[in-house]
Amino acid sequence: MNRLHPRIRLLWVARAVVFALVVGGVATAVTMFGPVSIPAYVPVAVGVIVLVVGVAVALLRYRAWGYEVRDDSLYLQRGVLTKVNTVVPFVRVQHVDSTRGPLERLVGLASTVVYTAGSRGADVSIPGLTPEGAEDLQDRLKRLAIASEGDDAV
Repeated sequence: MNRLHPRIRLLWVARAVVFALVVGGVATAVTMFGPVSIPAYVPVAVGVIVLVVGVAVALLRYRAWGYEVRDDSLYLQRGVLTKVNTVVPFVRVQHVDSTRGPLERLVGLASTVVYTAGSRGADVSIPGLTPEGAEDLQDRLKRLAIASEGDDAV
């Protein structure tokens, strides 16, 4: 099972920090301008709790993520509270993209997105890859999808 690059934890932890700051800011606004008198420590406590939970989920999410390119399909395993195992048969692959958003570029990472035929929203993304790894995975999946064109769908 292939693991994501450890730097993806930075992005996920940063997202948790930003979310905790927003929640803490909203709690502060409610404390200052709300109709009910709330003790001043409540916004700080709410922000700290959201931060701790968010960072824990980000780190557990990294440990739960894995993918594997099999003979006839791409297998993904992920999820902290709800474990999700996804199998994408190569005969269902329509196209594969390699993407790098601004935050991913900042930490030197990329994602590979696999678009599938069939149901809407069934596309899968593999985050936390090096740019070279994302392009290599894109090329490999493209070759395997082309090779499986003559096969029947699973």
